[in-house]
Amino acid sequence: MELDSASLQQDLVVLGRVAAAMALGGLVGFEREISRHAAGLRTHMLIAGAAALIVGLGDVIAQHFADEPYRELLRVDPVRLIEATISAVGFLAAGNILRSRGGDHVRGLTTSASLVMSAAIGICAGLGEYLLALGVSLLCLLVLTILQRFSPKVARESD
Repeated sequence: MELDSASLQQDLVVLGRVAAAMALGGLVGFEREISRHAAGLRTHMLIAGAAALIVGLGDVIAQHFADEPYRELLRVDPVRLIEATISAVGFLAAGNILRSRGGDHVRGLTTSASLVMSAAIGICAGLGEYLLALGVSLLCLLVLTILQRFSPKVARESD
């Protein structure tokens, strides 16, 4: 496989976006980690990074097939990549939700929501929207840490 400078530059841009997504997803995951939830630092980092990579692959795929003779047949739809990412993360998040036997007690909702948010942060970073990704990461930390103090009973029951 031949790697030209444009391809190398594109790969480095995608890699940088994945690294940024992982760092920002890690902010949310760190809070979940110190709150002792199953989906913590590493899970959130991987989900945010995967989301950024999947979005970044949209550009890579389009560029890869741009010069092919059948390029007119290829349609790259980045929205479909985002839909697939959210579907996959939704599957993981749903597995994090537990309901007690014979009771109405549900655990894992907040962590599941934070997993979906980490994917969205990764999508932002994957699109190069770093300020938006950082702002959303900080908002998540605000919700997960500060707002939990205002409603500790609700937060404990919904996590």
